[in-house]
Amino acid sequence: MTQPNIIKTQSDIPQTIDVTVFDEYGEPMTKQIACERALTVYLNWREIVTLMTLGARPDMLVLGYLRNQDLLHDVNALDSVIIDWETQSAAVVTHEQNDDIEETLSKKTVTSGCGQGTMFGNVMKKLDALVLPRPHLKQSTLYGLLESLTHHNDTYKAAGAVHGCAVCKDTDILSFVEDIGRHNAVDTLTGEMWLQGQTGGDKIFYTTGRLTSEMVIKVAQMGIPVLLSRSGVTQMGFDLAKQLGITMIARAKGHRFQVFNGAENIDFDVKGSRDE
Repeated sequence: MTQPNIIKTQSDIPQTIDVTVFDEYGEPMTKQIACERALTVYLNWREIVTLMTLGARPDMLVLGYLRNQDLLHDVNALDSVIIDWETQSAAVVTHEQNDDIEETLSKKTVTSGCGQGTMFGNVMKKLDALVLPRPHLKQSTLYGLLESLTHHNDTYKAAGAVHGCAVCKDTDILSFVEDIGRHNAVDTLTGEMWLQGQTGGDKIFYTTGRLTSEMVIKVAQMGIPVLLSRSGVTQMGFDLAKQLGITMIARAKGHRFQVFNGAENIDFDVKGSRDE
């Protein structure tokens, strides 16, 4: 697999900054807040979108975004990714000729996604033929994974105001990223998996955000059959999970979770009462 030339003007930018705030008694204190940056994405010098992001892994973010929006198809056609924070721009150059880009961009749906809010093209049509593998999960494994996840979320713990997403296998966190919006985080992980040639059939996707239709669609595009969240579920997200065969687990924290779809795929191997 050909690796693109990745160029960054700044390889390490802060995720939080210190500010002085005043409490309810007028006393000053130093607090951390999450950084938010605009990053305008160009594909073969055609402006696509401006994303608001922490900028933790901007190269993977823009690749995953373009991939999820059906604007990139062949990973071997990638030539370069240039991240320039001075101009707040990300330029992706490919050898791939996308003659349908204007038509794809014209089919734009405004969504509820934080940090993005659009989806391009007729993505659902491409998911009609998708067949995800049927997972087998143990309740005890989910408990172990939730415990592993408590050791992440560094930016959230320091400053709040961000979402975290992770690609997991059993109780292992393979990759974790935080960003302003949960869609930025899932796109970043999509870009990593795509560039590394990883498959999603044996993976679990975790997010701190709500499970909306867009989250279900993006996880299905990654080929991941299990979606886990500490937040809630929307009606369209629930309907799509049933349609696509995604095991949907929400309100997951500590030793509590709710299986909205795919309960038959879970081995409830931990005995105990609800109040324990």
